[in-house]
Amino acid sequence: MSPSDSTRRDQIGRLREGVLVLADGNVFEGELIGAETGVATGEVVFNTALSGYQEIVTDPSYAGQIITFTYPHIGNYGVNPTDAESRGSFCRGIIVRDLARRDSNFRSHGHLDSLLEQHHIPGIAGIDTRRLTRIIRDTGAMPGAFGDAPEADLRAAAASDPGTDGIDLVATVTTPEPYVVAADAGAPDRLIVAYDFGIKTSIVRQLARLGRVEVVPASTPAADVLARAPDGVFLSNGPGDPAEVGYASDAIAALVGAVPVFGICLGHQLLG
Repeated sequence: MSPSDSTRRDQIGRLREGVLVLADGNVFEGELIGAETGVATGEVVFNTALSGYQEIVTDPSYAGQIITFTYPHIGNYGVNPTDAESRGSFCRGIIVRDLARRDSNFRSHGHLDSLLEQHHIPGIAGIDTRRLTRIIRDTGAMPGAFGDAPEADLRAAAASDPGTDGIDLVATVTTPEPYVVAADAGAPDRLIVAYDFGIKTSIVRQLARLGRVEVVPASTPAADVLARAPDGVFLSNGPGDPAEVGYASDAIAALVGAVPVFGICLGHQLLG
């Protein structure tokens, strides 16, 4: 065992060998990190951000997906409660080239591996993420599976995973009840109703600079929103295919022309 392996053992526990298998048969060997959940399956996608791994892991838009980080060095500045983008995590797992052996930052409250365990997120490190990203870029997102199971079992799990097609993932991440976020000091006296299709905490904070924010579940009818007499309606980001969220499209159609509406990511697609 190399000195770096020994240090990693001290920081994030014992090394666990694992294998990642894609639905097209490609195989990658690595080391399992994060929560021990058996075989992890999901739609394998990639993210090219150079930083912000905690925000990405806790972004509800990644529900049902296994996130590949193209930046090779992940976890070096740790994690903290402030940067979480949701009440937990909805992704199926993460894939990294190199998980930092130790975190070093004045804002850090712990190691990324601890966050993964806390939210029951499995991961695999030591993967050739350049090769993996080229495959996904050329063929599109595809199901995959990783764990310490025999390769044949992982291959079968990847082949049988349905991916995210035909699934209403928004229903799995939206808030169950409306809630209010007070306007920042000095903000205009206005009301913004935000549809939660998978809204991020930082977006709500930014909206609070513009006025009081009422966050409502994704299935909220247009009549309920208009009854609040909002100055504007915000359509948030979220996971999955907009075609599977027909109830949201119906509500938006009734809002357009009655009140100013703006959206991002999935919310923008639904508006379209």
